[in-house]
Amino acid sequence: MSERTLRRLHPALRDDIGDLQTRRPLPGPQLELLGPFLFLNRHGPQVYPPGNRGLPFGPHPHRGFETVTFILDGELAHRDTGGHESVIRAGGVQWMTAGRGLVHAELSPEDFKRRGGPLEILQLWVNLPSRLKMSEPRYVGLQREQIPEIATADGRGRVQLIAGRWQGRDGPVDSLTGAFMSVVTLSAGGRVGFDGLGGRVVFLYVVRGAIRAGGGEVPAFTLAELGDEGDALQIEASEDAVLLFGHGEPIDEPVVAHGPFVMTTRDEIVQAIRDYQSGAFGAMPD
Repeated sequence: MSERTLRRLHPALRDDIGDLQTRRPLPGPQLELLGPFLFLNRHGPQVYPPGNRGLPFGPHPHRGFETVTFILDGELAHRDTGGHESVIRAGGVQWMTAGRGLVHAELSPEDFKRRGGPLEILQLWVNLPSRLKMSEPRYVGLQREQIPEIATADGRGRVQLIAGRWQGRDGPVDSLTGAFMSVVTLSAGGRVGFDGLGGRVVFLYVVRGAIRAGGGEVPAFTLAELGDEGDALQIEASEDAVLLFGHGEPIDEPVVAHGPFVMTTRDEIVQAIRDYQSGAFGAMPD
């Protein structure tokens, strides 16, 4: 097997939303998108005081892509016009397919606002090809105990397998596009390898610590852009580390984005706005 090589590092830039500490590596000054991976926001880590206002993401629409939300610390309450509702705790994940369109809200539960506490949440947008953009919306909310955690071969790490197949195990999310997604935790000196990467776009973001991969060092708060050649990747932790690792098929189509809508033409964006304004995305439950 041949190894992927590190092409470029993309540090996350600070872009706070009110009192919510926010960093964004994608899109960035040198990288508009990474194959099917469109956008990554990291909120926190921070500690909210008692009597806080919580997260600011009230009802808003989406069409044409999927959101994958990693709750590393704290809690997140979700509601949408598809009738889905949940409160996901630390270690859990939400995978929402906006498809043809829905409205959702991502807020802090009332008890979190009363008592406060630590919060760290990441949200990744994953594009859908044109043939799937008008799919029926769906939502999967998983608590930590519902997601397989697989020990690495050296026993110095674990892979939280969200979507795809690894070491003979399947993640609980059946991605429409066959995307692979995981959260990897490694102790210093720990190693993990992934193969089956030929022809796919790799997504690698270091949340905490630092790693070595593709012939270079990747520090925390950094997205690693890897070359297209090679079908495997070895990752070694330079210090205790947490990272997001995924991969997906490239989508060789135009990407036209406008706020919460991601389509392939400008006309489709105009139609998405009209559909939302006409109420076609549904009404939020009381």
